[in-house]
Amino acid sequence: MKNIVISVDRFAKKLADIIPAWATNLTLRAGIFFVFWNSVQTKLGGGSYFGQKLEFWRVTESTKMLFEYEYALPIIPAEIAAYMATFGEFFLGLGILFGFFTRLSAFGLLIMTLVIQVFVYPGSWSVHLLWAGALIYLLKDGGGLVSIDRLLHR
Repeated sequence: MKNIVISVDRFAKKLADIIPAWATNLTLRAGIFFVFWNSVQTKLGGGSYFGQKLEFWRVTESTKMLFEYEYALPIIPAEIAAYMATFGEFFLGLGILFGFFTRLSAFGLLIMTLVIQVFVYPGSWSVHLLWAGALIYLLKDGGGLVSIDRLLHR
């Protein structure tokens, strides 16, 4: 049995070695971007451009009410929290996607994830651990080969 496990593991490792590191990094960046980008799209008003809302300053009244009555974060007033979350999802999400200030963006979104887990949806560990895993990887490894960070470091 032990030999079968070792053989299967070696085979899987050979398959995994074919995958370049930049592909893993880019996939994680795109995946975590879409989590937060889809969320921010529900918070923004104004027109849409190519199906996307880009007017980050137009936080909807329903978003502000959501932060006031459903999320009810301690310490931070609801309207300020609504703007902070919206701006964070918008700008940090774009930072992750393009690999620009990747580590800073990952750290900010990781803090956001922790706040969501602790204060907003405490029963959603399985989802938030997936987000946190991707964000911790990006915090550790940065933007990778295909990123603006890499271009700026040259």
